[in-house]
Amino acid sequence: MSAKTTRSNDGELEHILAEARQLRLRRGNVYRDQALKILPWICAWCGREFSGKKLHELTVHHKDRNHNNNPADGSNWELLCLYCHDSEHSRSLEQADDGQPVPGDETDAPSTYKAFADLKFLMKDQK
Repeated sequence: MSAKTTRSNDGELEHILAEARQLRLRRGNVYRDQALKILPWICAWCGREFSGKKLHELTVHHKDRNHNNNPADGSNWELLCLYCHDSEHSRSLEQADDGQPVPGDETDAPSTYKAFADLKFLMKDQK
């Protein structure tokens, strides 16, 4: 591969990465701005209050860990300071490594209970 082709591919890759970063920032700011409007500026874990220049240390945590689940009422969000947010994600990684269930990753097992399994037997006696 020639040096000219490599530079062209590198430029295209940089352009794609720059677009992806911009999209991530815009998406993040949209729900962060909403969360800051409707939730108190207090870390939900440690209770530290934020305002002014320190407000950038307050992050939006998705309770169900789905970053695409952004209801307008903010029911899937909680505001956490940088330290508590990092701690929360580190804790869930440690639990996953230990084989423990991680909050938000639970899947309901299908029900095996059959409510009318013995109905035919019970109805037989009533005839």
